[in-house]
Amino acid sequence: MNIIDCHTHTQFSVDSDADIIQMIEKAVSLGLSAYAVTDHCECNRWYDEEYYKGEEGYKFYNFGKDFENSVSAVTELKKKYPDFNLICGVELGQATQDIEIAEKVAGDKRLDFIIGSVHQLPKKDDFCFLDYQKYSSDEIKNLIENYFLEINKICNWGKFDVLGHLTYNLRYMHSALGYDPDISPFDDIIEDSFRKLIQKGKGIEINTSGLRQSYGQTFPNLKYVKLFRQLGGEIISIGSDSHTVEDLGSGIKEGIKLAYDAGFRNICYFKQRSPVFIEIN
Repeated sequence: MNIIDCHTHTQFSVDSDADIIQMIEKAVSLGLSAYAVTDHCECNRWYDEEYYKGEEGYKFYNFGKDFENSVSAVTELKKKYPDFNLICGVELGQATQDIEIAEKVAGDKRLDFIIGSVHQLPKKDDFCFLDYQKYSSDEIKNLIENYFLEINKICNWGKFDVLGHLTYNLRYMHSALGYDPDISPFDDIIEDSFRKLIQKGKGIEINTSGLRQSYGQTFPNLKYVKLFRQLGGEIISIGSDSHTVEDLGSGIKEGIKLAYDAGFRNICYFKQRSPVFIEIN
């Protein structure tokens, strides 16, 4: 089986201390066919704290600096590992909350691969930091709906390669509330988002991080991966979303099996923003 990991974080992400050299060496030792470094770049916090003075929400800043440090490092490390398939990527958060920054990143020729993600709603903190015990059931429903509407907005923009960890918000709602909120009322928004991606020749990822957490499922789960395929989606990547060396490659085999069960016969990674397909065997 060809194993790839196309969603990982290193020391250049605010929530990771993973040494980038150790990550690459681990990827080599695992025999990965492709390994992408995709450190965080939150468009709505590109500048320093002073620039966003008075704004509510996310408390981390200077993602422009993190982006440059990560991309510069990976670009140089490609020279050090010429025989290994090292991919220079980025996880681009909240593109439509600062289109100018998103366009700037999307136009960077050093990038092989861009994941488009939503981690937070406008004027709210990252879903991982919200206190769901303070929300009523109607407010939880509104949070979920607004998350999928934000997803729809970035899919309409569409200048990334794959949509990252759809249903990301459920990870934290599950752990905080002890149950999985019903998202089926928003299937029409999800389907419209998928259709936008397919029309633009974009894909989605199977993010396997939930398999090693209490959530116990991929993001998204089989139902939505299958829906994407049924609608005509052809591009699917697999990523562990590892923030540590130990988690690199975790759940990838299970993710590939899920892709197969959903009807895909190929997975892909990206080079110079173009998909490279690998047959599932």
